Amino acid sequence: MKTLLPARMAVLNYMNHVKDASVEQVMDALRADYGDEKQFTYDMYLDHLMALEANGLVELENYDVNESEDLILTYKITEDGRGTVKNFVPAQFQK
Repeated sequence: MKTLLPARMAVLNYMNHVKDASVEQVMDALRADYGDEKQFTYDMYLDHLMALEANGLVELENYDVNESEDLILTYKITEDGRGTVKNFVPAQFQK
């Protein structure tokens, strides 16, 4: 069995390696490892990003409405978020 980070920490770790990302982009990136989990839903991953934002680890970078009139939220990691990844994510997961 493959060892994985808790999903919320995996989201933060992913955000550390990209300039910014929407909820959909985060889910696409983590789908291979987390896609079979029952909690792998848009609402749950939006909740992960909003919780990280509430704790000052990511911030809302942009928002837009797509052609289907869905709200697209784009987040970026903060310096506190980068420090959290550096200090708490095991090196084997830091890409």
